[in-house]
Amino acid sequence: MSDLDAFAEVLDPPVYVVTGAAGDGERAGCLVGFASQCSIRPARFTVWLSRRNHTYRVALRSARLAVHVLSRTELGTARLFGEETGDETDKFARVDWEPGPGGVPVLSGARAWFVGSVQERWDGGDHVGFLLAPVAEGSSALPADDRTRPLRLSDVSHFTPGHPA
Repeated sequence: MSDLDAFAEVLDPPVYVVTGAAGDGERAGCLVGFASQCSIRPARFTVWLSRRNHTYRVALRSARLAVHVLSRTELGTARLFGEETGDETDKFARVDWEPGPGGVPVLSGARAWFVGSVQERWDGGDHVGFLLAPVAEGSSALPADDRTRPLRLSDVSHFTPGHPA
């Protein structure tokens, strides 16, 4: 148990699907639990990717990343991006998506999304932070109810990660 486990047990943060595309056309995406807006003006958001994750290796070669908010109706998409690894599975063959700015995959079923240009990367230990400046955004026309509320950590905590811990 880490020093932050008791603190983290009180929280139930949102989870996100982060996608990227490298200059050579390789795509990747994963479910992320460590992410947050970190500045209002200028608008900035940071996502933390595990060094062991296929998406991390693609993100190192990506100028832009997309961050997606999924609703509870998209639990299957969250499972795909959380339990499968891009080392073995083409996740994008199993979901609807369109190329966004810079070719970054934007998931069609997302409740909301934005594409951000990578401004900086920070070493955070077993995760690396990617500071993003938004360049495009969108949202679905889903009605606001309990089924369409954003996915949270408690909704996916039973998943088995697709990459080794």
